[in-house]
Amino acid sequence: MNTGLYNPFQKFDFLYKKCFLSGSTFNTPVIQAPLIPKWLLEQSGLTGEEQIQFLDESIRSYNTLVIPVNSEVNEQFINPLEEKMEQAFAKGYAAVAALPERDLFNWIGKFLYGFVYIEMHSALRNEMTADGLNMSQSLMMKFANLNFMLQSLYTSIEFEQFTPWSITVVKLENTETPFSFRDEINTLTFSLKFKDFGIVACLQDNGTNKRYHHQIIEEIAGKALTAEQFEELTARFYYSAYLFNRLPEYTFMPVEGTTYIEAMPLRGNMSKPLFDVWQHKVYAQVLENFWKPWGYVKFEIIKDPENPMSFFENPCLPAAG
Repeated sequence: MNTGLYNPFQKFDFLYKKCFLSGSTFNTPVIQAPLIPKWLLEQSGLTGEEQIQFLDESIRSYNTLVIPVNSEVNEQFINPLEEKMEQAFAKGYAAVAALPERDLFNWIGKFLYGFVYIEMHSALRNEMTADGLNMSQSLMMKFANLNFMLQSLYTSIEFEQFTPWSITVVKLENTETPFSFRDEINTLTFSLKFKDFGIVACLQDNGTNKRYHHQIIEEIAGKALTAEQFEELTARFYYSAYLFNRLPEYTFMPVEGTTYIEAMPLRGNMSKPLFDVWQHKVYAQVLENFWKPWGYVKFEIIKDPENPMSFFENPCLPAAG
């Protein structure tokens, strides 16, 4: 697919030699930039020694996670976005909710794609050759499309009458919520909570997950969520992202320095719904994981098989099969 944009998946450029975003097309050196920005560690009161486990079961500390970026791209395009996010995070919910969704998409996308980059580097190192890399074409296509879209950070890209993401920002009751995040790279789903706000994002669904959960989103509009409610909302998005059974496809048209991206119809020739059937039993398993801090188990959550446990007064759950 010729998009006119840098595609690291063509030659598996995950060896820290080229800019993860531009392919090092600028005439300035590549630097290793922290994946988790220093300002976020400082605001969160973290040392950087906190650890995270990767898919290859390696455990690394936050401050060792870096991605290669051209110094000019970093200085002129990425740093201004980081500064905007830093100011919004410092102020809290109102400022974060007021951010343009495209800024949120770019920042979350860079964050999540950074983890994809590190995972790809580890996989290549372990397999030694790209030929031995066991990854589905559909997953690589999804990752490549996210990278294409993130290149709007340094070049002109227009989305033609669609947005590739579902992003929901909510207010939290606890104004001193410690920073934490989750991600699921196979579905490109991400969430974080910090201070008085929470964010849930699906980065390659063309807004479908947000439409799927429109009832609960409308129900909680203007309300501050408890910690249990935020985790419940998040669990719903992670589960529906798993049920989403389409691989979004796009056409790319470079015209006079701007790349126009158009989304192909999700329904295509398929008659089945966009989501597989919601099953309360499976949802309860997901919810059990999200509610671990409170000790709720699947049996308790699904005690009434038709009405799973909920901390929302009006649960607005999708119809189950």
